[in-house]
Amino acid sequence: MLPKKITSNDAPASVGPYSQAIEANGFVFCSGQIGLDPKSGELADGGISAQTEQAIKNLQAVLEAANCKLDNVVKTTIYLKNIADYAIVNEIYGNYFLSKPARATVGAVEIPKGAMVEIECVAQK
Repeated sequence: MLPKKITSNDAPASVGPYSQAIEANGFVFCSGQIGLDPKSGELADGGISAQTEQAIKNLQAVLEAANCKLDNVVKTTIYLKNIADYAIVNEIYGNYFLSKPARATVGAVEIPKGAMVEIECVAQK
């Protein structure tokens, strides 16, 4: 079966030559989401907390387009512009990812559009 492109109008459109997500072999591979409001096209106002919440909501929208939920997520990767924000992001993340998927968190020098956090994931159908 060929990979299937997943698109949601409730998440920001891709800003480059890639898909919001791809479904293949029973998995959904979501591209990284930042805290961009899909309606305004602006980063969520309110710092790292607001951007983390919005990034997760964007991932939820993409997953829903693939008929998945956060509970289907088996792996996440979080990129932080400032690793000192780890505790704040971790607390918010824990409120959403109740199934506790495998995860990596890394510091990143720059994230697209000047965002403070980017989150990507893999979900199992």
